[in-house]
Amino acid sequence: MSDEILINVTPPETRVAIVENGVLQEVLIERTRRRGLVGNIYKGKTSRILPGMQAAFVDIGLDKAAFLHLSDLCAHEREKTDTDQIELILRDGQELVVQVVKDPIGTKGARLTTELAIPSVYLVYMPYTRTSGVSQRIESEAERARLRACVEGFQKEHGSGGFIARTAAEGIDESALHADMVFLVKLWNSIAQRQRTSKPRILLHEDLPLSMRVLRDMHCEKVEKIRVDSRETFTRLAKFAREFVPELSLRLEHYSGERPLFDLYAVEDEIHRALERRVTLKSGGYLIFDQTEAMTTIDVNTGAFVGGRNLEETIFKTNLEAAQAIARQLRLRNLGGIIIIDFIDMCDREHRQQVLLALQKCLEKDHAKSAISQVSNLGLVEMTRKRTRESLEHILCEPCPACTGRGVLKTPETVCLDIFREILREIRQYAVQELLVLASNEVVERLLDEEADTLSELESFTGVHIKFRVEAQYTQEQYDVVLV
Repeated sequence: MSDEILINVTPPETRVAIVENGVLQEVLIERTRRRGLVGNIYKGKTSRILPGMQAAFVDIGLDKAAFLHLSDLCAHEREKTDTDQIELILRDGQELVVQVVKDPIGTKGARLTTELAIPSVYLVYMPYTRTSGVSQRIESEAERARLRACVEGFQKEHGSGGFIARTAAEGIDESALHADMVFLVKLWNSIAQRQRTSKPRILLHEDLPLSMRVLRDMHCEKVEKIRVDSRETFTRLAKFAREFVPELSLRLEHYSGERPLFDLYAVEDEIHRALERRVTLKSGGYLIFDQTEAMTTIDVNTGAFVGGRNLEETIFKTNLEAAQAIARQLRLRNLGGIIIIDFIDMCDREHRQQVLLALQKCLEKDHAKSAISQVSNLGLVEMTRKRTRESLEHILCEPCPACTGRGVLKTPETVCLDIFREILREIRQYAVQELLVLASNEVVERLLDEEADTLSELESFTGVHIKFRVEAQYTQEQYDVVLV
């Protein structure tokens, strides 16, 4: 079976599902009120220089200042001062053109670079560099040489910046590549013109909407169909494909069936499952995903899988299956940053190596770059995956208001004991005859039932009458002790 791309469009949201061999591998979501910023180019102004971090905060017109590290400054910025000290390169209030490379995530602002890169279908244009390159995924040396010669010839003729030939450029004739380069140079000239006449904190260039980015960035020979369930979006994509990606025009298809497109491919069910901690393996084993701000941990367990001949073979088969499932879940959940995988301990060194190789092979299809270490002394596999946008969980969910994201609540018994301590504090601080306790139903029921004897002793000891009232809006941990 070939790959398919499904595009579901509603007024507030666009969702893209990438299905490989009938299995959902990736979900991309863009909401109208909160579009992604990656690829956008701004004219910003430095708001604060941080010499200790060799970084700067840049105001680009967002709620939070964006972050620019010394390593993300382009070469021509450093060459002006011939130094590696950011306080000598930038100054407070300085205007500069920057591009977003990472969306704001959690409490962190957007990550910026001054090494601008403007992509098209076949090429990436870098106006501030003279170097050219070819995608590493193009393996043919003859094709790499052809593409490099084409790019370098254009640079000599027009004196423009640098180009990188993308994977999609493989086999494309020089006239199409030349047209792409002319388009990118004209686009950059228009951005540069706006930059000269605009004030700071202005968006100079916005990347394409999600549906068009998919056609630009993810098309390949394996994609058999691109199904769109919106007639208006299909018309726009068809026009875009005819102009920029003609080979995809015949693969575009408008889906007009009564059954929702994502339901037809069971994508909705997969999205719901991707929000759960537990992932069940076909063998009976399972994975546990825990996502925190610092890292994501993945625990592998044999579960109900008892295997065949011996324990080592059972563990090896479970870990091999887990490696495939982990690679898919990383893409599906869009987990990035530091990832720690706790495979089941394997005594056989060859088995450990085969599991690592299986994980690396499964991650080759992933568009996000990743790096995997060897098995540590504690039996853990440490890896990183490039994070440019928020995970699926962060897009679709918010922290639980009851536990504030901890995942646990104090028991009613614990809250009752907290209330008793608070009552004693109030009595010692104020001269009172009566107190009113406001709490959740579970807590009040326990106070009047299991804790009734303790409560009676407390009233006798203090001489203060205590009344209770259930507050339906209170969570299990919330309570108030009020002076009456």
